[in-house]
Amino acid sequence: MTDSFALNKANWDDRAALHAKSPDYNFAGFAADPAYLSGVVRFDRPRLGDIAGLRGVHLQCHLGTDTVSLSRLGARMSGLDFSGAALTEARRLAEAAGAEIDYHEANVYDAVSVLGAGAFDLVYTGIGALCWLPSAARWAEVVAGLLRPGGRLFIREMHPMLGALDETVEPAVPRYPYFEHTEPLVFDDPGTYVEVDGEVAHTVTHEWAHAVGEIITALLGHGLTLTGFTEHDSVPWNAIPGQMVHDEDVGEWRMKDTPERIAASYTLQAVKAS
Repeated sequence: MTDSFALNKANWDDRAALHAKSPDYNFAGFAADPAYLSGVVRFDRPRLGDIAGLRGVHLQCHLGTDTVSLSRLGARMSGLDFSGAALTEARRLAEAAGAEIDYHEANVYDAVSVLGAGAFDLVYTGIGALCWLPSAARWAEVVAGLLRPGGRLFIREMHPMLGALDETVEPAVPRYPYFEHTEPLVFDDPGTYVEVDGEVAHTVTHEWAHAVGEIITALLGHGLTLTGFTEHDSVPWNAIPGQMVHDEDVGEWRMKDTPERIAASYTLQAVKAS
């Protein structure tokens, strides 16, 4: 998988500066308003509950907008990502936002050796992260290794039902795998998912699907107990262009034709056994 991670890292290194300037990530909003939160964290704030004082880590943190948001809710946060370029922007954002966050450059599969075993009360993974990893079971092992006994995992992620759809046809129909697969899906695309002024130079990426059942089974197999699972009909970005509409009330995108037919994202919570 070394080649896959290298290809993906080059792509995300290219995205970092473009994303940092994008209005969708809104660095200026974080700097101007000390109460400002990312849309993803704001969406799940009722499910997050009180995280004040918790030692937390955000895996695959990218630019750190969710990381800063969790810090603003009182958690003592670390962030980990494999893109040094993204972490340069994350540190710049944290400084502008007045957030004390320590960032670490590493592959997520190396997180326990980098950050320490059993060091965290909270492991957080934001939307659009798991598709870049080939093995849900290996990821779950990392989560279990990072959490102290009684510690909590919190995920907001794209639903694999949405990920299986072909966004290039209307109406969108299943085209891509729903279940985990050995060989990666290979994409070649100079664009990205937010509004940017420019294109990436390294356009090839490798991705993998992970069924909901596979993710839950992986977590159960590594000693975590599921404590919450909510499916949503919305996502934070326009995942199926031309077939989704923006809901201003929740700040997310839904299918414009009977959105209740598609599970677009989910929030999952689990606790490591004491």
